[in-house]
Amino acid sequence: MTVVNDLRRMFRPASIAVIGASREAGKVGYSVVKNIVEGGYRGGVYPVNPRATEILGLKCYPRVADIPGPVDVAIICVPAAIVPSLMAELGAKDVPVAVVLSSGFAETGNQGLHSALVDAARTAGVRVLGPNIFGYYYTPVNLCATFCIPYTKRGSIALTCQSGGVGMAVIGFTRAHGVGVSAIVGLGNKADLDEADLLEFFAQDAHTAVVAMHIEDLKNGRRFLEVAGRVSKVKPIVALKVGRTESGARAAASHTAALTGEDSMYEAAFRQGGVLRARTLEDLFDWARVLTVLPPPPGENVVIHTGAGGLGVILSDACHDHGLRLMAVPPDLEHKLRQHIPPFGSFTNPVDITGASPPETYAATARLLLMDTRVHSLVFGYWQTIITPPMAFAEAIAAVVDEARAVGIRKPVVASLSGDVAVEDAATYLEERGIPSYPYAPERAVAALAAVYQWSRHRASPVTGGRADLSAPRP
Repeated sequence: MTVVNDLRRMFRPASIAVIGASREAGKVGYSVVKNIVEGGYRGGVYPVNPRATEILGLKCYPRVADIPGPVDVAIICVPAAIVPSLMAELGAKDVPVAVVLSSGFAETGNQGLHSALVDAARTAGVRVLGPNIFGYYYTPVNLCATFCIPYTKRGSIALTCQSGGVGMAVIGFTRAHGVGVSAIVGLGNKADLDEADLLEFFAQDAHTAVVAMHIEDLKNGRRFLEVAGRVSKVKPIVALKVGRTESGARAAASHTAALTGEDSMYEAAFRQGGVLRARTLEDLFDWARVLTVLPPPPGENVVIHTGAGGLGVILSDACHDHGLRLMAVPPDLEHKLRQHIPPFGSFTNPVDITGASPPETYAATARLLLMDTRVHSLVFGYWQTIITPPMAFAEAIAAVVDEARAVGIRKPVVASLSGDVAVEDAATYLEERGIPSYPYAPERAVAALAAVYQWSRHRASPVTGGRADLSAPRP
């Protein structure tokens, strides 16, 4: 568990050294110090710059060796050529992790400098995060060790990414949906620390419930598979593996020196390791979010509840595509539904209450389905009418879900809303009450629910043998 201990000091440091700290606003070394200080971090912050005495009110030190007391992590913002020479000094100071923001290593073809960094770090006993990264965030201690956007919104999703752009994208997504993260971590070229190491940490991190991963390549596929297989039994892992195509692989190689490998091998390994594979960035965020919100389904029976037959068809196709089983409505439940639905509606599955239904009908039929123990999850497909405006629908459904929760009934519920822009506010209202909701996008609602089912099935499945090889470890 040495790597977990090292990463614990990185994520929850008592003190941080910023090597290459700058007095000039707009410089990376200035932005890192500013983010750490203004982000609310309460530990010791030690700028290192031999040509400065003070930065942002903090005393500056010529070298790491001059810093009094221990240092838990060093953030490095100096030119790439200097970085390997720093490792011996960090090792002598017993700094466990160097977070190397500097670029100019293997991603630019400079494999010699990359190897020099790896060798120097190993000799010094220093773990390396990066190089070629934006840094990292860990919200439980208000740590923004990055030159990018300040961010302190707490949540239970941890994101690892090889691209800074993806890390910044999750910030906008989480803010827009009112959720937060426990961590956002750049991996870049992965000279040393990689996804498997971070999985080991997040598996025992009480602040993380779901791990989302943006992956361009895996340096040691076998180790990743072994670690993911263990972790995915207790916490969901969602991965977006990019570089699936020839052109994407070329882009990954120029971006982080990634060797992407055959996509079919990743597909098989993710399946074996219980990793939920997202196909788009939107899926990665959607699924990670919904896995922190929805309870595990008590069974396989899914019911679609809609006010529009056409939406019911789209949702039915999506359920089939994602391996969700539509429940056959039992005769006694059908009889109860008929008391509320016009005779020209549908009492099978999808349950179509028709567009002429007022909010009371939405509430009454939703209550019947939610309270029935044979129904294990619900997909609502709303379409906007004057009879039941968007917010009236949202208020009715949220009230019924609250009723069910009050008596101990918790099952996955998602909603798709179609109509004018007013459905966006209604979706936000539902989101704020723990009901994942998707304006204009019925397929997204089903895909999110399917992710919950996929992880629930994996968690309940027995551990199986076998091996899927991804790529050889990189020396």
